[in-house]
Amino acid sequence: MSFTILQPSRILFGRGLAAQAVGLARGFGPRGVVVHGANPARVAAVLGALGPDTLALCCAREPTLAMLEAALSTVRPFHPDWVLAIGGGAVLDFGKALAAMIPAPGELMDHLEIVGKGLPLAAAPLPFLALPTTAGTGAEVTKNAVIGLPDHGRKVSLRDDRMIARVAIIDPALTDGCPWPVTLASGLDAVTQVIEPYVSVKATPYTDAISLPAIAPGLRALMRLQYGEDTSARDALAWTSLCGGLALANAGLGVVHGFASVIGGTTGAAHGAICGALLGPVLAMNRARATDQARARLEQVCAILAEVLDCPNEQAPAALSSWAHGAGLARLSSLGVAASDHAALATAAQSASSSRGNPVALSNLDLCTILEQAG
Repeated sequence: MSFTILQPSRILFGRGLAAQAVGLARGFGPRGVVVHGANPARVAAVLGALGPDTLALCCAREPTLAMLEAALSTVRPFHPDWVLAIGGGAVLDFGKALAAMIPAPGELMDHLEIVGKGLPLAAAPLPFLALPTTAGTGAEVTKNAVIGLPDHGRKVSLRDDRMIARVAIIDPALTDGCPWPVTLASGLDAVTQVIEPYVSVKATPYTDAISLPAIAPGLRALMRLQYGEDTSARDALAWTSLCGGLALANAGLGVVHGFASVIGGTTGAAHGAICGALLGPVLAMNRARATDQARARLEQVCAILAEVLDCPNEQAPAALSSWAHGAGLARLSSLGVAASDHAALATAAQSASSSRGNPVALSNLDLCTILEQAG
């Protein structure tokens, strides 16, 4: 047995710990970039404390190649010492990509997977600090940044082990009051990301230890939040999200995320909503096709879901989908996926990097069936 563990050198988890971000950022130098979401008021106090040697950048939507190229033309002349990102997964990916590319001598396309050359970074990234404000993507502890290329109809990754954050601060208080549609979609992404690494062909004892125990608490927390604010549920969901990020960084994902990279790139639909719509159908298909150890792990997952959802084991994937859609999650057809797109999406998903971790090889017909069930 052999494996490696890749994670930030420092992870802070707990309410109120976001207050340490300013001091920790300053520890990397006086000049920095703060990336935030559409509402700059959320980071006004941080910007004020950091002072005039700080450049603020807004990332109001999921990052694209054009957004990053425009930002780099502004940020490189500023010569920052570090990058701090405060926001959801899109903001964290944007900040992570900037930290990676500011010192890089080449172009973004030199390093992007699938559509680019996929070359390793020629220079070490700037120190990156991450503060998530949603519980879902786990991007605060992953080694990649997802970039949209609308002209190619794909989302692909900029990836390097050195892109892992130097500091990740998970303060669940930053997720309090998150609107239910966002909580639902991002929460289902978090649950997906503790399931897919556990059944992945690249699973390790480390990823097993943090992923399997987080499935039930994460789903229970999400189900409680459907009925209103609950501090303990926010904390539990934030923990599940963190575990999922650490697990996927070390064990990869599966077909749910293989599909999500393609569907997100063609429709622009929210990543978490896509994952939530696909999770049940993918689980069902994987269980139907898997044998031996892979099937045993899938049965473990379904048993956990069945207990939380109070349904028979064999009905767990369908029950999960039924609960999610009943709670307001859109089906794929409502997210812009037409039946006529299924064959092309299935073909593209087979070549997606995330699909390499899937516990069983699925045929194009299997993948089209998944899309029909999620539609």
